[in-house]
Amino acid sequence: MDFTLPNELIEMKKSIRDFIDNTVDPFADQIEKEDQIPEHIMKMSKEIGLFGLSIPEEYGGIGTDMLGKCAIYEEIGRTSNGYTTVIGAHTGIGSVGIVEMGNEDQRRKYLPVMASGEYIGAFALTEPSAGSNAVALKTKAVKQGDKYILNGSKHYITNAPIADVFTVMAVTDPSKGAKGITSFIVEKGMKGFIIGKTEEKMGLRGSHSAELFFDNCEVPVENVLGVEGLGYVNALKILANGRVGLAARNLGSCQKLLELSIKYAHEREQFGKPIFEQQIIQHYLAEMALDVETLRSVTYRVAWMVDQDMNVIKEAAMVKLLGSEIYNRIADKAVQIHGGIGYIKDFPIERYYRDARITKIYEGTSEIQKNIIAAQLHKDYMKNNSVVTS
Repeated sequence: MDFTLPNELIEMKKSIRDFIDNTVDPFADQIEKEDQIPEHIMKMSKEIGLFGLSIPEEYGGIGTDMLGKCAIYEEIGRTSNGYTTVIGAHTGIGSVGIVEMGNEDQRRKYLPVMASGEYIGAFALTEPSAGSNAVALKTKAVKQGDKYILNGSKHYITNAPIADVFTVMAVTDPSKGAKGITSFIVEKGMKGFIIGKTEEKMGLRGSHSAELFFDNCEVPVENVLGVEGLGYVNALKILANGRVGLAARNLGSCQKLLELSIKYAHEREQFGKPIFEQQIIQHYLAEMALDVETLRSVTYRVAWMVDQDMNVIKEAAMVKLLGSEIYNRIADKAVQIHGGIGYIKDFPIERYYRDARITKIYEGTSEIQKNIIAAQLHKDYMKNNSVVTS
């Protein structure tokens, strides 16, 4: 097996690394303090095509495959996770549904303005009573003539305060359970669509989430995304794609924490010598390096599987689980290596530590990922051990 990235992808990674390390990261502290991404950073990110990663070239995007997207996400993950989340939510779950399930009219209407970053995308599934149990949606959509009338609410919707286009899941036939959920493209400004208060979060400063309310919201029938009743299936596909990308972003953060920890271990002296010479610190760093390389290998393997159109429901859950668990382990060790400085807000370590925690919750909790993996193992076992009788 050849694990070498194509030359053009290597060059793209170098270019994005330079942009992130020299243009974005110097403003990471400012983003943290002001809870806002500077406008010039957003503008430059749009100009170099970061908002069009998932969108085909014919619609104005870069059109990179999942392997390429993960390579770029890894570099983006090296800086403020708030900045990373804005782009990741847009290029992942915010736009993938329209790219994969949208009809030609929908693609031509939305994708060019999303590729340029003129329109920001968001994905609206979670509700107050439907988080991990996504089938328990209460937001309903009733067809009336040439429109659907939506009523209900969503919360914790990433990018909601700045988004223009939302992929929304709603129940069209309550009697059918998961098969009664439909996907809709909802635009900011549609009658009856209200974006609620921005939620205050522990981390991810600069990335904002908000509640959504649908009060007799009128959505044209042409804004049904895919086939009516296949919304839950669509959501699973969109989330699987997003989970691979999230693992790549976590990988970038882990790599940066490892680099910061190695540097600090060589510079910080205790008992007359650099703490790097202490065996426990060496062991911490060795464990961190092992985790980083493990995550890198699994992430790129699953990305390759996506590009081969393979079924990756189980593998996407695995890499999301692995990425979030490893990120939290590495962030914890980085704080321990840095000691008191790692706990102070003037240094980036505590920021990564807080940001890491949400990765075990959003886009499917760690517990849900384990459920998905176990369900697929059961499915595979039953398939492989079924007895066919004549």
